[in-house]
Amino acid sequence: MILSVLSAPDTASGPTAFRDAQEQATNAASWVQQNLSTWLGIGLRILLICFIATVLRVVIRRAITKLIERMNRTAQAVDGTALGGLLVNVERRRQRSHAIGSVLRSMASFVILGTAALMILATFQINLAPLLASAGVAGVAIGFGARNLVTDFLSGVFMILEDQYGVGDSIDAGVACGEVIEVGLRVTKLRGSEGEIWYVRNGEVKRIGNLSQGWSTAGVDVTVPSDENLDKVKDTLNEVGLAMSKDEPWNETLWGPVEVLGLDSVVLDSMVVRVSAKTMPGKGVTVERELRWRIKRAFDEAGIRIVGRVPEQAEEPAADPSAGIAAPSAYASSTSPQSLAASPLTK
Repeated sequence: MILSVLSAPDTASGPTAFRDAQEQATNAASWVQQNLSTWLGIGLRILLICFIATVLRVVIRRAITKLIERMNRTAQAVDGTALGGLLVNVERRRQRSHAIGSVLRSMASFVILGTAALMILATFQINLAPLLASAGVAGVAIGFGARNLVTDFLSGVFMILEDQYGVGDSIDAGVACGEVIEVGLRVTKLRGSEGEIWYVRNGEVKRIGNLSQGWSTAGVDVTVPSDENLDKVKDTLNEVGLAMSKDEPWNETLWGPVEVLGLDSVVLDSMVVRVSAKTMPGKGVTVERELRWRIKRAFDEAGIRIVGRVPEQAEEPAADPSAGIAAPSAYASSTSPQSLAASPLTK
């Protein structure tokens, strides 16, 4: 069969097909040769964009990490000193710096990788206008759908950046009060006075009262009789404050002298003397309890009475003396109609 095909009279088709194949191969080679430089240029450009983006991302992330480590070393250097008492503690600084570093690294990666992806698409001569428009519409739709999540995230970022509170602080967030045990970008965890844990969304916090920043005030009201010698009372209180400021650990807890502010109020049978002191953040209640303890013992030794208001009791109405006497019976009289009706008939 092969011999019959080779010996066929249409031998001219063989050279023609060969010339067609040769012409197609020549055209393909010329097309590849013409576009090879373009392909190489696009490939080299993509590799250059990826290399620059990777190097830039690594450099920026390392710079952010070094900055966070420097912040932590600074916090550890001042911890335990007089200056460290005025600043936030190490754990709070560490968590705050780590949260800021995480946010900055995520933002840097998103910006660098997103810009590199758009540049690569532009290298292939793809029109980015429809893509950007679609991304904008999708972003608006997602923003409307997840606005609470976005609000919580942005509120958490600004709370951390502004250092409104940190781990270990006692705060009043409006919706809950307690000690901060964890600060997140979306949720803040508080431990209440009874041990319960509150999960507060950062977007729901409209006001924050931080009870642990700066300093606290310990105030004690001492009620004494109105005929007591005020000079003696003042001298005794000053001695108590001076002795407490010299004892440990109260000499570090008190950030100022115990001051007798004077008479807070005067009534007919008693008067109130106000005592105040500036203390470490969050130690006001502890100092108040110790002050009351020492003042009571000092007053007992000095013979000064401490009076208090007796709670008023509701007066009971006087008992009616006739309440226990029964009403007179109609059968007690023999001439009453009831007695006559009940008497037996005579024969």
